[in-house]
Amino acid sequence: MTEDRRRPTLWLVLGVAILVATHWLDRWGVASLAIPSANDRDWGRLLRVMGFAPTWLVVSAILWLEARGQSAESAAALRTTAVAIIAAVALGGLGAEALKLLVRRERPDPTIATYVFRPFAVDPWSTRRLGFPSSHAAVAFAGASALAFRFRKAAPILLGLAAGCGLTRVFAGAHFLSDVAGAGVFGSAAGWWVAGRFERRRARLSFSP
Repeated sequence: MTEDRRRPTLWLVLGVAILVATHWLDRWGVASLAIPSANDRDWGRLLRVMGFAPTWLVVSAILWLEARGQSAESAAALRTTAVAIIAAVALGGLGAEALKLLVRRERPDPTIATYVFRPFAVDPWSTRRLGFPSSHAAVAFAGASALAFRFRKAAPILLGLAAGCGLTRVFAGAHFLSDVAGAGVFGSAAGWWVAGRFERRRARLSFSP
């Protein structure tokens, strides 16, 4: 098996391992990681805004404007990344909402020791109070991964900020750790896949006769 074929398998195994680990830590997270004031602090706002879709529209606009005056190759690369970010964030956010409707696990309740799942017959098309996966975290990871696809050296910072966004949702008591982990796996996969598709398309157009 070549390295290119092994890589998705390794990422899948890692993602499953993270989901299993956070599942076992969910009750601890609800009890021990509550920081209700996090979203009222500057550092909390900085992290939370990563899960706000318009933040990534601003990032995309910056990249698009930066392409002006660049060489044709550099300009095309920046514009491709700008469009990929928007597409990745849309896929991450909408995909997370769709997964919520399928999984139907409700947000944490400190007074209940187990997960609560909403029956399909109750509010079948509403994601209100559903938690898995976190939409904010999915948007954050999708945007960060799409941007990291272009700027690989910045990946640890970008993904760290996305993880921080997810943690603010745990601090607020709005999500389990596994809600955030699931969003991280899904959002990262969405961002990387979309960015890869756009980049391959750009490469084909660049080398077409």
